[in-house]
Amino acid sequence: MSFEPEVRERLERDAKEIIGRYPRPRSALLPLLHLVQSAEGHVSQDGIDFCAEQLGITPAQVTGVATFYTQYKHAPVGEYHVGVCINTLCAIMGGDQIWEELSEHAGVGHDEATPDGKVSLERIECNAACDFAPVMMVNWEFFDNMTPEKAKQLVDDLRAGRKVLPTRGPEHLATWKEASRVLAGFPDGRANEGVQAGPESLRGLELARERGWTAPRSDVDRERPDEPVRPEQIAEPPHEPGKPVPGEAKPGSQEGRNK
Repeated sequence: MSFEPEVRERLERDAKEIIGRYPRPRSALLPLLHLVQSAEGHVSQDGIDFCAEQLGITPAQVTGVATFYTQYKHAPVGEYHVGVCINTLCAIMGGDQIWEELSEHAGVGHDEATPDGKVSLERIECNAACDFAPVMMVNWEFFDNMTPEKAKQLVDDLRAGRKVLPTRGPEHLATWKEASRVLAGFPDGRANEGVQAGPESLRGLELARERGWTAPRSDVDRERPDEPVRPEQIAEPPHEPGKPVPGEAKPGSQEGRNK
């Protein structure tokens, strides 16, 4: 089943704009995949064929990329896609327990959606927000310092249509399709809304200011930092690149393995 005519017309118009941002068309593949996902809620075979056609590459090449990144879904997910971080820090802070209780509460597993299509769940390896562990995300917006009870209430609120706001970020929680369109490169104008960095993230900066710590100067050995580095300022390597390091091979080293 191909895209409806009006959907395809919109996709072609948006794809042309995206491709025009890059020196080579195929460089636009990642945002194009988000674009087709914003239309269907996942990357279907029609979406793969569309990307291949627009970029002049094969469907196999598109599929290779689409199946590499977990942000591209190959089956429909919920209107609100809920990710639970189960990586090391979040796990020891309760992430594994949150996942187990939330999965049982919602009645779905990894990358599965509830029957009403409102919510789907995903086990995420890292949300890059360790200072707020355990962390969850809904359509890539942060929900910090979570507990099993807070997680279950969050999912219940989403399924009931109650207003839910992320801990940090915009004052509106986008749907999965809306978020995919933003990731395709079409801003929704909400990038600067809400809390951008919480106290936990700024603690290191506060300590540095209190104690007078500063970063080393990058121009410490240069007379004028606005000038490029001169060849004579670059240290010579200790030995010729590609040649064995002089001296006796150390036991267990790669150089001495076959001696």
